[in-house]
Amino acid sequence: MLLPLVTGAEVTFWVVAPLTILGALGLVLSKRAVYAALSVAVTMVGLAALYASLDAPFLAMVQIIVYTGAVLMMFLFVLMMVGIITPDSTVESLKGQRVMAILGGIGILAFLFFAIGGSLYNEPATVTAANEQFGGNVEGLANLMFGRYVFVFELSAALLIVAAVGAMLLAHNERVRERKGQPELAADRMYAYKTKGEHPGSLPNSGVYAGSNAIGVGALLPDGTVSEKSISQTLALRGATIDPAPLTQVTGSTFAAIEAVRDEDED
Repeated sequence: MLLPLVTGAEVTFWVVAPLTILGALGLVLSKRAVYAALSVAVTMVGLAALYASLDAPFLAMVQIIVYTGAVLMMFLFVLMMVGIITPDSTVESLKGQRVMAILGGIGILAFLFFAIGGSLYNEPATVTAANEQFGGNVEGLANLMFGRYVFVFELSAALLIVAAVGAMLLAHNERVRERKGQPELAADRMYAYKTKGEHPGSLPNSGVYAGSNAIGVGALLPDGTVSEKSISQTLALRGATIDPAPLTQVTGSTFAAIEAVRDEDED
C-alpha cells in the first residue's frame, strides 16, 4: 500500500499551526504582560512560516518585518518603560467593555466556523494562478494594489498619515510661558537657596552598590542618612526603591567613630 504524497506545505502546517495556536492561547491566558508579548511573537513567527509555505513570500516578510520586528518591539519597549511587575488595574475604563469583548469573541468564532466550513465544501483558493499570471507573488500583489485597488490603497495611506499627524498634534503641548535659559534657571536656584535653603547645585547621584539596581538605591549622606533627592520620584511612587538600611547603619557607626576620635583629640 502506497503512502499518500505529503507536501512540504502540509508538513509545515501540521508542525507550525499547533505552535501558533499555543502562542495565541498563551496571549489570552497569560497573567504576566511579558509572557503575553512572547506568546504574540510565537504566533506572529508561526503565521509568517505558514505564509511562506503557501507561496506568499511578500506576506511572510511583511509579517516578520512590520509586525514582529516593529509592532511587537514597540510592545516590549512599553513594557520596559512601565515595568513587568506593575499590577494591572481591574477597573474597567470603558463602560460595557466586557460585553463588547464577549460579542466580539462570538463574532470571531462564527467567522472561523463559516470560513472552515466553506473550505471543506469548496475548492480552496490559492495564489498559484495569480503568481503564474503576473510572474510572481510580489508582482501579483503590486498589480492588484496599484491597479484594481489603487484607490483603496491610497485612501489607507491617507488615513495613516492623518492618524500620525493627529497623534503629533495631541501629544504636542503648547508652551504658555517663555522658556527659561541657563541664566534664569541659575537665578531661580539661587533664589530658592536664599528663601528656602535648597541646595543650589546639582542633585546627588543614586548610590552604586554591587548586586543592586543603582538608580533604585538612594545615595548616603556623610551622616549615614539617605538622600531622598537622589531617587527618582517615579521609582519612589512605584515602590521600586531598595532600602539601604544595613549600609546606613555601617556608615552611621563609622561616622560616629570618626566624631568620637575628633572629640578625643580636641579634649
